[in-house]
Amino acid sequence: MTLVGGAALPGVAIAEIASGTEVAQAEVAAADTASEGIEEVIVNSRVNKEVNILPREPVDSVFGFEKSITETPRSLTSISNETLNKLNINEIDDLVALSPGSFTQSFFGVAGSLDVRGTPGETYFRGIRRIDNPGNYPTPIGASDRIDIVRGPASPIYGPSKIGGYLNFVPKSARAKDGQYSKDALGELGVTRGSWDKNVLHAEVGGPGKVAGKEFGYYLYAESEDSGSYYQNTETNQSLYQASLDMQLSDKTRIEFGGLYQNFDGNQVAGWNRLTQDLIDNGTYITGSPVSLDTNGDGLMSAAEAAAAPGKGLGLFYPFGSAGFPGIPFGDVSQQSAATVNQDLDERPGMALVNPGTAKINGSQVLVQEDDTLESKVATLYFDFIHEFEGGLKMTNKSFYESLDNINENAYGFSQYANTYAFENQLNFSFKQDYGKYVSAAYQFGPSIRYQDFEHGDNFAYEYFDRRDITKPGSPIDRRTLSTRDGSTIEPFSTHTVGHYTDLGAAFLADVSVIEDINLLVGARYDSIDITSTCLEDTLDCTGFAGVKQTDKEDAFSWTGSLSYKIPGTGLIPYATRAKQTTLVVGQGGEVPTESVLSGNSVADSTLDEIGLKGNFWKDRLYAAVAYYKQKRVDFSAQNTVTNNTTESEGIEFEFRGAITNNLALSGAFTTIEVTNLTARENGLQFGFAGAGDLPAGVDPSKMFGGVVNGLTVDPDGRKAGVPEKIYSVYLIYNFDQGVLEGLTTTVGVTHVESTFSGFSKAVLLPSYTLLNAGLNYETKHWKLGLQGKNLTDERYFRSNFPDLFGSSVVLPELPRNYLASITYKF
Repeated sequence: MTLVGGAALPGVAIAEIASGTEVAQAEVAAADTASEGIEEVIVNSRVNKEVNILPREPVDSVFGFEKSITETPRSLTSISNETLNKLNINEIDDLVALSPGSFTQSFFGVAGSLDVRGTPGETYFRGIRRIDNPGNYPTPIGASDRIDIVRGPASPIYGPSKIGGYLNFVPKSARAKDGQYSKDALGELGVTRGSWDKNVLHAEVGGPGKVAGKEFGYYLYAESEDSGSYYQNTETNQSLYQASLDMQLSDKTRIEFGGLYQNFDGNQVAGWNRLTQDLIDNGTYITGSPVSLDTNGDGLMSAAEAAAAPGKGLGLFYPFGSAGFPGIPFGDVSQQSAATVNQDLDERPGMALVNPGTAKINGSQVLVQEDDTLESKVATLYFDFIHEFEGGLKMTNKSFYESLDNINENAYGFSQYANTYAFENQLNFSFKQDYGKYVSAAYQFGPSIRYQDFEHGDNFAYEYFDRRDITKPGSPIDRRTLSTRDGSTIEPFSTHTVGHYTDLGAAFLADVSVIEDINLLVGARYDSIDITSTCLEDTLDCTGFAGVKQTDKEDAFSWTGSLSYKIPGTGLIPYATRAKQTTLVVGQGGEVPTESVLSGNSVADSTLDEIGLKGNFWKDRLYAAVAYYKQKRVDFSAQNTVTNNTTESEGIEFEFRGAITNNLALSGAFTTIEVTNLTARENGLQFGFAGAGDLPAGVDPSKMFGGVVNGLTVDPDGRKAGVPEKIYSVYLIYNFDQGVLEGLTTTVGVTHVESTFSGFSKAVLLPSYTLLNAGLNYETKHWKLGLQGKNLTDERYFRSNFPDLFGSSVVLPELPRNYLASITYKF
């Protein structure tokens, strides 16, 4: 018997009430029994359910066990697709508002991977590492059902990884949410419009099916973008297609397979050149142009023409001299006398601006020319076979393939291309075992193999950021010949590398529980890595080994150990973790540099110490976590200053999420971090490009902007720039479920970032800033309408580009106030 409006209706059943942000409707139907004379009755029943922001689902992206975030003894954040949609998070740089420790420096304006704990991170797809993408293309997030941000190196089960952390993307699929197939077909079609002519169209559909009596589920997602940009000479055209299919072959066996294809066409944005503190504080830019060196009249400056510049050319390098140590090394231009530097610059008249002046500029005026290009085609495929044996043993075989075809050309003098593909197969066996009444354990073990083939070329030897006056269009004065565009006989590659590596590994993990409250998690991994790399002869930087194949075989051992305790009656779980992990040092195209193989520095180790406290409170309506960590690279000589620094980071991370009421949700994050470049601290100095702020007093910077001044910056503590020491953020979500505003969700978010230096030499300080974002989302059964405003206070702020290398030369001005509007039809 069911009560409706206080009356008892015999034979009446209440239909299942839908969850989520939609208002549920319960239909009550009486049996069509003439003798009882009961007619059909329909009752609208409102269900108040909290906004889905709490991390309740099991997450296997850290250790592979189906542990909740609260039970996982590592610092991580999981963000659902629902939260991404409500907050209109559409690129990975936005994730800093929800995840502590994830502030990202600019990789020339391309959001390829997230910086985690102050160093470049990695990207995983369903638990397998993708080809490195520091800035080859923007990593898409719209096709994800969930994004996990794991801080610190990956556990042994996933193989070698970087020290900082990684993002794991779980694609939309028919089983993604609860492991069960959808009962009905569903889908949506949506359009997003935004500031600066942003245009994105997406469509998705998924549902169940049967083939030869076998149940399956499918999900298809497509996205197309044709957008302008705030930055001049910049636009984005890209297409994204994703498909997944999960099929139940028997009660014990199923397969999961699918793929992702992305075709991106855009460009990198270096930002402002001729960097000074006055430019940051007041927008005052030093104008003027050097003399043209285009002697053959082809409209370009070649390497040969640059080398033939008047006097001593366009480069000024202060080499380290032993006589200057332990005093002041000759390599630091800031420590030279003004007379010395002026004399050196006067000997290089081709570096001087002919007609220097000043002008006010805005953030849209950047170092990009019309034919600069960044193009990437990425194909990702996966096939999983899962079988459950009698007795509880489960076998999972995961096969993964990815290819990258990339070209990057910038008229100021940098170009690269990459053709890389990777295949990985992981075979994993898992089972659980009880040892009496008080002890139970779960185990995982199995081998894996990864093969990665690479071909990569780049040219940076004559990279002149400052020759172009960005208040004017590009000209033969600053347009460079490029290896990828003009051929290596005209413009030799700096490095041109071909090769491959094979990683044979085996891992074991055990998760042991004692009296259900004490948990010990231990694991180990062994890797045997065979590497072959050849630097081809059309290069500048492979003197002595160009054209000679280099091989190396490295054996590596990784391990992890964690201890946690559920304090009875409190909801608190303190934990401690120690780990050692192997990392393979690769470049921007996934290549292993030949020089690293030759010197034996292509494989390195990192360590992690972390203690934390997590808990669910207030009847599981509040989640909070705090962690203190210290992690560092062990091998100081094995580094890539762009993609894999030898860093040590130490800090505290805190986050919380709460369903304060059935309608109000709140999340917050706090980060305090200190990052050190261990190689710089060990040597007491760091190589980099010098900017105007590095020159000694009495030297006019207009005398250097036509070329490059570089050398070794003195910094005994090795503190890394570009990473703010403190970041605070808080987001509020309110869902209306009654009255005229029913179906409306409002969001407000505030993120505060402290000031930081743009470069290692600490010559230019980037100011602190506070961002205010807000949004409205209205949803009915078939429609979703969204409006999002970002940086509503029109804050003026910046991010550094490669602070260890270019931090004194270029900086990226970030976007002013901007808006996004979307409309979606659901079916």
